[in-house]
Amino acid sequence: MTPPRQKLVVLGATGSIGVNTLDVVSRHPDRYEVLALSAQNKVDRLAEQCVRFRPRYAVVGSDEAAASLEGLLRPSGTGTVVLAGMEALERIASLPEADTVMAAIVGAAGLRPSLAAARAGKKILLANKEALVMAGPVFMKEVQRNRSILLPIDSEHNAIYQSLPRDYSSNLEISGVRRILLTASGGPFRQMSQESLEQVTPDQACAHPNWVMGRKISVDSATMMNKGLEVIEAHWLFNAPPERIEVVIHPQSVIHSMVEYADGSVIAQLGNPDMRTPIAYALGFPERIEAGVEPLDLCRIGTLNFERPDFQRFPCLRLAYEALSEGGNAPAVLNAANEVAVEAFLGGNLGFTRIPRVIAQTLADVPWKEVGSMEDVLAADGVAREVARLHVAGLGHPA
Repeated sequence: MTPPRQKLVVLGATGSIGVNTLDVVSRHPDRYEVLALSAQNKVDRLAEQCVRFRPRYAVVGSDEAAASLEGLLRPSGTGTVVLAGMEALERIASLPEADTVMAAIVGAAGLRPSLAAARAGKKILLANKEALVMAGPVFMKEVQRNRSILLPIDSEHNAIYQSLPRDYSSNLEISGVRRILLTASGGPFRQMSQESLEQVTPDQACAHPNWVMGRKISVDSATMMNKGLEVIEAHWLFNAPPERIEVVIHPQSVIHSMVEYADGSVIAQLGNPDMRTPIAYALGFPERIEAGVEPLDLCRIGTLNFERPDFQRFPCLRLAYEALSEGGNAPAVLNAANEVAVEAFLGGNLGFTRIPRVIAQTLADVPWKEVGSMEDVLAADGVAREVARLHVAGLGHPA
């Protein structure tokens, strides 16, 4: 007897993770049914996805986008119900009939629907960093309380998940784990002089040497803030203290991360830099399914290199470690300031090397507070954004 298809909700369907998710899903029509899709404003691409996968619901960011999407879908006869706004995102993330939720909305906007999925006890494929960076204690409490299954999609955390014991109980000591090794490509500016970094353009920052990603996450990779956020994520996902999480620069992006054990063994997960691998792992878990990824040819690669990160070249990584150690609202402030600074950089209103300065000044100016609820998280986020915008205005672009 054929098992029923998993009903899947994809939050952020038109982004890189969403597109790759649907690519994997399309290879297994007998396994998955797309129940709902969402996008902020890429209406044309979302309409194409709706025609192909015929979801029951589609959610966009505004009433105007909803009207446009309805107009595009009307001739196709998909029957897709079009909704708009944050409440609609929370609704599809917690649909009773949904089995799995791919949480792939970039930035703080993905926090509330990810939390809604956790509260509904869903199998969550977590690609939204902010759920853990901003609201780690709140989010993990809901995951545990509602017995959600949480599977990380970031290639690094997915690699760690695969390298830990299958019955890992969130206790490094019991599992004999000495440390977690997060690999980082180092981005496009790993060997660029400090003087040259002053003149970096958004297009240069978005030209990642190994991965195809959205513009915001590409800038985060270039500053290594992306790795800093991943350190915070790893802390919450695996209950690992900051001093047991080490970042290692690995330019080839073949080893996606490693776990070192007390006996000296180091277990790593390797693969081509293709997000369909962690997506397929999480979709099929605990089985393995075809992802469409090219086999890894180690002989062609030949050499794997490693180096320690330079915290002077990448101050954002240092700031992330400091925010994690401080706890409370500091990670939420870090994330908000980074989003504001990156947006200003991409808009041509802030120099690349001034991104960490905005973040550091915002962390210094926003008072430290405990975080015990979503209201606390959102309050910290709002205050930090206001402060960060003031610093952007004051710093601007280098002369």
